[in-house]
Amino acid sequence: MDNNEPLIMTFDFGTQSVRASIFDKRGNTLAMEKEVYAPAYFSPKPGWAEQDPDYYFRCLCSCTKRLTSSHPELISRVKGITQTCFRDSAVLLDSDNQVVRPMVLWLDQRFAKCEKKLDLKARLIFKLVGMTQVIDMNRKRTISNWLIENEPENWARVAKYLHASTYFIYRLTGQMRNSAADHVGHYPIDYKKRCWYKDPEHHYQGQIFSLKKSMLCELIPEGAPIGGISEEASKLTGLPAGLTMYACGADKSCETLGTGVIDTSMASISLGTACTIETTTKKWIQPVKLFPAYPSCLPDYYNMDIQIYRGYWMINWFLKEFGAKRVDDLVVDDVNAEDFNKDLDKIPAGSDGLVLQPYWGPGLQRPVVKGAMVGFSDNTTKEHFYKAIIEGIDYALREGMEGFEKNIGHKFTSLRISGGGSQSDEICQITADVMGLPVSRVQTQETSSLGAAIAGFLAIHEFHDPYEAVQMMVHESDVFTPDMHNHEIYNQLYTNVYEKLYPSLKESYAALCDFTRR
Repeated sequence: MDNNEPLIMTFDFGTQSVRASIFDKRGNTLAMEKEVYAPAYFSPKPGWAEQDPDYYFRCLCSCTKRLTSSHPELISRVKGITQTCFRDSAVLLDSDNQVVRPMVLWLDQRFAKCEKKLDLKARLIFKLVGMTQVIDMNRKRTISNWLIENEPENWARVAKYLHASTYFIYRLTGQMRNSAADHVGHYPIDYKKRCWYKDPEHHYQGQIFSLKKSMLCELIPEGAPIGGISEEASKLTGLPAGLTMYACGADKSCETLGTGVIDTSMASISLGTACTIETTTKKWIQPVKLFPAYPSCLPDYYNMDIQIYRGYWMINWFLKEFGAKRVDDLVVDDVNAEDFNKDLDKIPAGSDGLVLQPYWGPGLQRPVVKGAMVGFSDNTTKEHFYKAIIEGIDYALREGMEGFEKNIGHKFTSLRISGGGSQSDEICQITADVMGLPVSRVQTQETSSLGAAIAGFLAIHEFHDPYEAVQMMVHESDVFTPDMHNHEIYNQLYTNVYEKLYPSLKESYAALCDFTRR
């Protein structure tokens, strides 16, 4: 290895932990430090999820201090930093750039009432295209609208409304700059053009979010220099002052790039706290009607994206509620996911007819839903339940995949998989069987960090184009070929049961949502 070869450092803020890593041009992780949040968030009320953004920043500083102390020879070769972060979590600053209140995370389940109507023109447009209910959900899920209704005294102090990633950039460089690709969520942004709406308070779509243009950061192209590590940040992090940060993108976009998906021949599946299926295009193609493709962390590329809200969060929920036993009225957590994963093969494909719809939270496509599981019998065990969760998430991802294929006009040839769930061979095999396509992993579990590193090397012009970068830095490791007998079983359940559940239960879901709201 050339000891003078340039390196890239990445910061990867996940929902559970933050990682600081150093990569070389062949996709090798030369060093990494990780800090697990304790706690990841706190809940002042049931269903809420909040955290002090400076706590996340202190966790990053712990990582960088260890990294710089342990690997000074690598730090000297780092030519740039890229950062990726969880989505849709805003930090509110006052006129002195001080945090107004704890940030509200994407996991949060509070809703605004939004009794004030949008202007007439906007209402007519949304009604004409059949988006009234979706827009209503989008407004209610926007935390700025909740704050206006419930914390007017705090909202009156807000001068800047920054994505969490932008706040961390500000703490590191003193600059309030970021890319459009790092603003997936509830922001007044034209994703196709990669810019804020010109007058978001009055634009028919921008007004959904109740934000002034002055509250928002400067948007710069992906791969553009943001600024150097400030003197103050250098003292806090141990990083060299002046080391340049480059604009990157959101966690799932980096994860997709880190799995090597840079065109529509493949799709990338992420089995994380939220599960997604994404592919990458040069053309702006909506994943489903009237829903945007998001800017990729690659300049001039887009990601088609479908998210399963609280995807593999369901596994944690299952383990908490069912993966324990009671001894003298004490709960002993003596069963972990590995114990269930190794028994997945003992339950037949299709879980003996137990089918789950993973609607643990409302989505924009289906704003009024509840989770559902059908097919219980006297043979159903907790192992059936566990496998049905995995299969149900895969059914939902397959639904997204087939929507992509319809819109791009051809089938995918294979899938790449990453995220916590992908560490299980058994789960990867089930995914291949449900999808009917080869599913492969790459050389690292930290694909979001790897994708950010690829974006960094492209930013400093170490590669001619993304294809060269991926060829050099992404290396397929394990391949899972579908068992076509199991695939036929899944086809039957997917077509005859899963796809018919939502139309059949739609009115019941609405009634249940009304019931729980009351």
